[in-house]
Amino acid sequence: MARTPSNMVKLGTEVPSFKLINTIDNKFVISEDCFNKNGTVIMFICNHCPFVIHVIDEIVKVTKTFENDITFIAISSNDILNYPEDSPELMKKLAFDKGFSFPYLFDDSQEVAKNFDAACTPDFFLYDSKKRLRYRGQLDNSRPGNNIPVDGNDLRNAIECLINKKDIDINQKPSIGCNIKWKN
Repeated sequence: MARTPSNMVKLGTEVPSFKLINTIDNKFVISEDCFNKNGTVIMFICNHCPFVIHVIDEIVKVTKTFENDITFIAISSNDILNYPEDSPELMKKLAFDKGFSFPYLFDDSQEVAKNFDAACTPDFFLYDSKKRLRYRGQLDNSRPGNNIPVDGNDLRNAIECLINKKDIDINQKPSIGCNIKWKN
């Protein structure tokens, strides 16, 4: 199991624009339409990564907790030729099996992941209503096999601070996960 950290993009960076297909309903999602009054979480995940599998239920809980205040978008950018378990058809199945209430977008060209400087799955980016990066990094301290409970604490805290107009701690920890499976 690879252990790749987030790249920790500079806070304040503007969200890259994108237009990707939502595997759940086969409609395009445009980044400009994804920002509500508080902000948006963009998360890079995939189906097969053990790190994502370890936290996916908590990701769904976090999205359900904050879905009235924050927009959530999941993106998979993996090479599906070498990792067919990350195909759009299986992305749709996972979304239905886990009860995603958010779009699960497929980044076939991998340009969106490159524009975000995403490095691993899972990788989380929280933007404010002005489309500026306020948090990036881990969901929480739990990793497969470290016996720390999955609680989503780091992302939850950042979202709560954003919603309540409080400063988000700038001492943020990178996520650790499988590297994005880049095409050759």
